[in-house]
Amino acid sequence: MVSLAQGERARLSRLLAAAGPEGPTLCEGWLARDLAAHLVVREGRPDAAAGIRVGALAGWTERVQGKVAGRGYEGLVKSFRSGPPAWSPFNLPGVDGAANLVEFFVHAEDVRRAVPFEPEPPSPELAEALWRRIPAVARFGDARAPLSLRLVHPDGREASVLRKGTPEVTVRGEPGELVLFLYGRGARAAVVAEGAPEAVETLAHVLPLPGAGAAA
Repeated sequence: MVSLAQGERARLSRLLAAAGPEGPTLCEGWLARDLAAHLVVREGRPDAAAGIRVGALAGWTERVQGKVAGRGYEGLVKSFRSGPPAWSPFNLPGVDGAANLVEFFVHAEDVRRAVPFEPEPPSPELAEALWRRIPAVARFGDARAPLSLRLVHPDGREASVLRKGTPEVTVRGEPGELVLFLYGRGARAAVVAEGAPEAVETLAHVLPLPGAGAAA
């Protein structure tokens, strides 16, 4: 059985191939070839991948990624589509779903919405899996926001990131749209923010909202 993460890997591979190496993405400064290189480095170069999260190592990661991006684009997409090398930590049990599902979903939408290609609504199973990850994604994505967030599913379910003594903003949307918002793609996501005008404005400075321009 193909897992949800594997399904998103296949979708992202298809979108990258269709976009071509010069295709745009929602990742600021990155064309499709840069995104493909990032994905290959992330899974196949643990010595360089650390710089994705650790600022002190970012320069090394950029140099390695730049060299990888210079390879043939078709080979890069094929390498990503085939999965991580046998020795990669991403092959450990449970890591694929935990580490890759949201990553691949967001980057697939980075390509699809930037080109743009036809809408591809998540399946009910994928939408539910993304919703279950909202609390963890919210804690990560909201680290820069000096206020509380109340994230609301269309069926009324809620997930909150609370900061005592600060204003609260409610953001409503489908699970995939909320994930994109929390990853800074809210300018191209179908979400609605509600709250005091000054609180919404504060939020929009760090996590863009629809109408605020391209995502970082």
